[in-house]
Amino acid sequence: MPLKFSPSLFELRDLYFSKGENAILKAVSMKVLAGEYCAIIGPNGGGKTTLIRLMMGLEKPTSGSISLFGIPQPQFNAWHKIGYVPQRSALVDATFPATVREVVAMGRYARRGIFGWENRSDKEAIEEAMEHMGVSDLRHRLIGHLSGGQRQRVMIARALASHPEVLIVDEPNTGVDVESQHRFYELLRFLNKTAHIAIVFITHDVGVIAEDISKLFFVNQTLLLSQTPQEILSCDSMSRLYGTPAHVVCHNH
Repeated sequence: MPLKFSPSLFELRDLYFSKGENAILKAVSMKVLAGEYCAIIGPNGGGKTTLIRLMMGLEKPTSGSISLFGIPQPQFNAWHKIGYVPQRSALVDATFPATVREVVAMGRYARRGIFGWENRSDKEAIEEAMEHMGVSDLRHRLIGHLSGGQRQRVMIARALASHPEVLIVDEPNTGVDVESQHRFYELLRFLNKTAHIAIVFITHDVGVIAEDISKLFFVNQTLLLSQTPQEILSCDSMSRLYGTPAHVVCHNH
């Protein structure tokens, strides 16, 4: 019986990105496979968010190539397969005039377009995403009136509404309390292990790296290491990568 080939969800080859004379990323090559649970770590200003924006097509590389689901990025149009929670998405203006249900419904735009009518599948997906995230009872509340942890769950529900195969979350714990952080990592574990969604999240805090992550990318302008957490999360490795003495304390989530 022939083996079934599954292309990488993301494949970056020799990627460079500059703004003017400022080189932000250099010679980055990496893959994210179906079902993986990956973290991208590195110092502030090391290019982590820029890397994700390149993967999402929000920036164009200076050189190099990006493929999504085996398709060159310029030809890729199945964006509903990718759920994206941008940096600081939980920091919402208190006067923003949208309810929780309206925000989650925005996650269906990639499938039907901004001006399309909600059909039965849309409504079911929106309800399912809110139920998964435990925000169904908040549906009529204004997003700006929620706590940081509640807003975080709403923004992830919006990303899940498109039924993605991979979820990308940038600096997920900005403006979120410790209890909400704990619930967030429990949620990622559930989505990866039970819902079989590949996870990619970005952080500069190596102390939040969960034990069940399968792959860890260290980015500081270039991809310095791509290993398992057990291989990289040592004091010697962290001291060498960050260029300063490091003491690593890993939290169980």
